[in-house]
Amino acid sequence: MTQTEEARDFDHAIKDEDIERAKLLLGLDAPISIDEHHRQLSVDAIRQFAIGYGDDNPLFVDPSYAARTRWGGPIAPPMIHSALSKKMLGDKIPEDIRKATRGLFSGIHIFVSGQHTEWYQPVRPGDELYGFGGLESIEEKNSEFAGRSVIRVRRVVRINQRAEVVAIERTILIATERKKSRERGKYMDIKPATYTDEQIAEIDAIYAAEGPRGAEPRYYEDVRVGEQLPRMVKGPLTLTDMICFHAGGYGFGPYGIGGARVGYKNRQRVPKFYIKNAAGIPDVAQRLHWENEWSQSIGNPMAYDYGIMRECWLTHYLTDWMGDDGWLLRQHDEMRKFNYIGDTQFITGEVVGKRVENGNGVVDVEFRATNQRGEVTAPATATVALPSREFGPVVLPEPDPALRRKAAAMMARHNELARGTKR
Repeated sequence: MTQTEEARDFDHAIKDEDIERAKLLLGLDAPISIDEHHRQLSVDAIRQFAIGYGDDNPLFVDPSYAARTRWGGPIAPPMIHSALSKKMLGDKIPEDIRKATRGLFSGIHIFVSGQHTEWYQPVRPGDELYGFGGLESIEEKNSEFAGRSVIRVRRVVRINQRAEVVAIERTILIATERKKSRERGKYMDIKPATYTDEQIAEIDAIYAAEGPRGAEPRYYEDVRVGEQLPRMVKGPLTLTDMICFHAGGYGFGPYGIGGARVGYKNRQRVPKFYIKNAAGIPDVAQRLHWENEWSQSIGNPMAYDYGIMRECWLTHYLTDWMGDDGWLLRQHDEMRKFNYIGDTQFITGEVVGKRVENGNGVVDVEFRATNQRGEVTAPATATVALPSREFGPVVLPEPDPALRRKAAAMMARHNELARGTKR
């Protein structure tokens, strides 16, 4: 059996009943009961995560430098929650709903289309992150890529071991029918990118001009609406980049991938996640990010990146610009186009607004990643709090009081169960 034939066997259509069953989950929060690659943050984990997506900001990678900043030591890059999480204990969704929603969208290709994230607290060495969340919205629509699709928004609240709300993320998940994706074949005419020495030199010149603002404050008063942010480049994307991103800690949960015996045991646990390759060897469906043949079998011309990877790049663009004393309040991004192996992303942006918000001077930024074909692949907006000569240092935002109480209750329940006690 060829890999394409195997992919056909794996084809499933989106069912109306799956959409209706999924709606039973709306508004129900549950603890996230998986471990990510990192369960407790270390100085090395911060450095490895940042380096993994190409960020050498000394605030993240140099503890002696970070000790001299307002933070008093290293803090993690904004997207660290994609690689840091510890299993949270708690009360599960009612059994009848779990039973009714088991196996939703089985065999349907699901990818991350974008995310809206709000940040409230830095994550430091020694911290643990826990999460709880659930389905916030669901809708059906026609997708440019695959025809019929289902768009779900999942809200996850990230809290630390002190029950402080660290971040709230709303992830846009798109489910598409694999067979229709292949038959549509919209992107199959895209050819792998190639570069001349001169083009590589142009890219290298952008890299050479990049760098974090660092210790020099970017004051709110000095920023003007219409101001252009410096250009950043990411790419050309290589398999080495994908390996480095994984080495930073992303992509091992929630499916629990591992090598050799660990991989065998995981295949027994989630057999549908393993699809035979051209040699007849079961391998993870996730390999569409590094194996061209499997990616082509579901309608893409070649392997492509993770949406989270580009989200890391987008936050990198902002943290470089805002300096050590700024704080990224929130970011909304969308993955409009795939970023294929060989593609280069050029990130540009501009300030579109400024105002005082909760005592902080804040600026709004519109920015985007544009590939070498001139296509905007990832449009984004963000709000950044900057130090002010008038208002002083940035004051970290406060989450909604009701959410703080819920976070405290979830952490208390976790601790009860961890101690083996019940109320």
